[in-house]
Amino acid sequence: MKTIPSKTERLHALDSLRAIMMLLGVVLHSVITYIGGEPYVAWPIRDPNNFNTTLEWISSFIHVFRMPIFMVVAGFFAALLFYERGTRQMFKNRMSRIALPFLVFVILLFVPVVGGMKYTLNIFASVPDALAETTAQFTTLSDFVPTRTMHLWFLYYLIMFSLVSFLLGLLFKKLPKVSQYTHIAFHYIFKHSILRLFVFTFITVLILIFMNRYWVNTSTSFVPDFSTFIFYFFFYMFGWLLFKSKSLLKSFMKHDWLYTILGTLLFTWYFIADTEVMDLWVIITIRSLACWLLTFGFTGLFVRYGSHHSARMRYISDASYWVYLLHLPLTIIIPALIAEWNISGVLKFLFVTLTTSSICFVTYHYFVRNTFIGKFLNGKKYSRRISDIKHVEISKMKLIRDK
Repeated sequence: MKTIPSKTERLHALDSLRAIMMLLGVVLHSVITYIGGEPYVAWPIRDPNNFNTTLEWISSFIHVFRMPIFMVVAGFFAALLFYERGTRQMFKNRMSRIALPFLVFVILLFVPVVGGMKYTLNIFASVPDALAETTAQFTTLSDFVPTRTMHLWFLYYLIMFSLVSFLLGLLFKKLPKVSQYTHIAFHYIFKHSILRLFVFTFITVLILIFMNRYWVNTSTSFVPDFSTFIFYFFFYMFGWLLFKSKSLLKSFMKHDWLYTILGTLLFTWYFIADTEVMDLWVIITIRSLACWLLTFGFTGLFVRYGSHHSARMRYISDASYWVYLLHLPLTIIIPALIAEWNISGVLKFLFVTLTTSSICFVTYHYFVRNTFIGKFLNGKKYSRRISDIKHVEISKMKLIRDK
């Protein structure tokens, strides 16, 4: 008789961690305009009158841990779907929750993002009629066709990760001994906090040395970047294997505060140090170690303080997908609207972050949460009242207890 795997209870800590990592994208894209330095290819706008070293630290600090942690959680939940809901449901869920939203929003957001970037660049360059100059860029139908993935690049790679992990999952089901030994090795390494820090930092260092880069690039091209794929797939598969050792999730709490503080201090030292005199492998090692210290540290803090149900945090988690999808055009255009404000870059950054967040959450509450858009993104409609979340969760808990 075929045994049915026991269902994993809702992991509020990982739900919240995934949401916060996603929402940090709003902070990251709000701050880049005010960090000074050479513009990135993917983000050419820089306020010519406002830049701040502290803001540059915020941008670099978030970048070193945010997406690795997100990929770990994404891999964990993908494995949960695969092993507990079945291969067909896992494939269907990933396509409906990742692939379809990507296809829809990469088309809808391309013009606002590209046009907004052009408009803000014109404003910063003091072009007389910035709006007319911007609209002149879109004259033919081909100008409306997306040429890059923009901030949705992580969805693009998650589609690929889902397909590859799906096939690997099927393969390992055919090779039970290999699967068993892999999970035994992972479990052994993971339950020893110092060993897991060393092993996964070492593997990350090897990947980056192989790539010959001090850190991975964010690839927004429709042509997959091999280095980007390998780097983030490693974190994704760490999360996938972690699911099989989910009984050890609480071990993240061991040294969580210590790892978070050490990771922050190590990265801060690296940020202010003269990296030009450092060898590439030294920079790679420092950044990799800081990344894993912060990954283990932040995850541990969420497990410690976020494992219980919170109606407010659940609401934020539900909203995070929409907030991330919508935020980019706002973080691009709002700096142009406040370009003439005679205030510091720090205050402008805070204004862009708070204004963008407010618009995103308000639109989610009234136009997404209880509509077909909410169902499209999250799989179901939700009540607009936060209190209703709490009542529904209490009812579910009572039903489980009575059973």
